[in-house]
Amino acid sequence: MKYNELKTVKPKAAKRVGRGIAAGKGKTAGRGTKGQKSRTGSSAKPGFAGGQNPLMQKLPKLPGFKSKRTPAENVTTSQIDALGKKTVDALELANAGLTSGPFVNVKLLFKGDMTSAVTVKLAGASKTAISALEAKGGSFEKTARAQRPASTRKTVDEK
Repeated sequence: MKYNELKTVKPKAAKRVGRGIAAGKGKTAGRGTKGQKSRTGSSAKPGFAGGQNPLMQKLPKLPGFKSKRTPAENVTTSQIDALGKKTVDALELANAGLTSGPFVNVKLLFKGDMTSAVTVKLAGASKTAISALEAKGGSFEKTARAQRPASTRKTVDEK
């Protein structure tokens, strides 16, 4: 097949709407009679549901909705005191078996007394737990959750 042998079809001219009743698409121009969609410039924003709560706002309130946020794992002051360490962080707690791993959010809660001064470096702590630590000469440092190391697998592009 050659370029000069192609059979082309002329594109159909667009229908000019709203140009009088004799034009074929006059008067309401195919928009129906009255209503929001018949007006000029009518376009509701995506997700608009006519004044009621839109679907994306309704979903978290419906039964059975599960949040994707992972909850913080709790550790008590008595558990930290039982470790017998001078400094405690998420890695130490994971090694001791008090948390599921070193890359989770850990919060310190007050339960049981402290007997020694401990420096705690975790993502969060309650006010009473911090005051119990400081009463025994210890301290609390708020740190961000440890990130998992990047994957060492090669991608298709790197091969």
